[in-house]
Amino acid sequence: MMPDRCDVVVIGAGAAGMMAAARAGQRGRATVLLDHAPEPGRKILISGGGRCNFTHLDASAERFLSENRHFARSALAGYTPRDFLALVERHRIAWHEKTPGQLFCDNSARDIVAMLQAECDAAGVACHWPVSVSVVTVEHGRGTRFRVVTDRGAMACASVVLATGGLAIPKLGATDFALRTARQFGLGIVETAPALVPLTDANADASLAGVSLSARASIGKIGFADGLVFTHRGLSGPAILQISSYWRQDDIMLDLLPGRDAFAALREARSARPRAQAASVLHGLVPARLAAKLAGELALPDVTAGNLPDRVLRVIAQRLSAFVYRPGGTEGYAKAEVMRGGIDTRDLDQKTLEARNVPGLFCVGEAVDVTGWLGGYNFQWAWASGHAAGMAA
Repeated sequence: MMPDRCDVVVIGAGAAGMMAAARAGQRGRATVLLDHAPEPGRKILISGGGRCNFTHLDASAERFLSENRHFARSALAGYTPRDFLALVERHRIAWHEKTPGQLFCDNSARDIVAMLQAECDAAGVACHWPVSVSVVTVEHGRGTRFRVVTDRGAMACASVVLATGGLAIPKLGATDFALRTARQFGLGIVETAPALVPLTDANADASLAGVSLSARASIGKIGFADGLVFTHRGLSGPAILQISSYWRQDDIMLDLLPGRDAFAALREARSARPRAQAASVLHGLVPARLAAKLAGELALPDVTAGNLPDRVLRVIAQRLSAFVYRPGGTEGYAKAEVMRGGIDTRDLDQKTLEARNVPGLFCVGEAVDVTGWLGGYNFQWAWASGHAAGMAA
């Protein structure tokens, strides 16, 4: 049975919510954790290919997008990647560093969910799911501020933590509950959009679907060098997911030979196979299907590679190192890893995540206008913001 009165109600049993509930419970607060899903941590379970990229060791505020890029500093400093790693090790969860800074479970993401559940249980948190919350209202009762109405009855409480996440991956139950509730209490909302998401364009060539290579994708001074994958509808891969968070109908510059001098590489290829067809200068520099596509688009002259003049090589080099890509859109929230935008940080205290004009209301995790890069940053924001709220609620 759910109590009709408690100190803290945390709505949403994801990464941020479970952390907030555990911390509040550890401080002796009578805490109730609710979720509308049949089990907690559903987004954790599918992350990192089922192994959960649970943090990044370099989770500095510079790796996050927000209307106020400095907002995340306090929470991130209050609970660091090393702090979360210490918790993981205390629960004897085996982990590894896949690429520099990116930490994954050796076995399963379920280890992280079980760890958070154990933390909540040890702290006396009352966990209830599936429970649907319909509305949060002001209670004004003695010792309470809010009334949380659910399909299992209503509860009065002193603090509410909104931790229901953003709009990404609706098949896992994503809703706009946190955004609607924040608006109800007068908090601003920064325009939302899918982030860490594949890009689409009407002219995508299905014959290239599945072709992958290393590339650098950039918009202005922001750029990411990583894997790129052609899809039936456009482009994907880590480099594209990263730059998608910054995309606002801009052109994206693609360098298909990152870290290399394209003109010099083409001259070497010309010297190595002078009697081969002109298109051979592209062989070995990019995958075969892409090489054939580029050769056709560039209408290379019907000569041997050795007879290609430098001026033609420069044209090819420009296409390889500074190709302008114009996306038409994204794959949307269904394929996005996170939501960009959200509850305006100007309305929140940066140390506690409490609403400035609504004492006792806390907003954490993805619902807030703080969006991390790919690679464990968004989980670290969840742990840090959940910790900050849980220590104050």
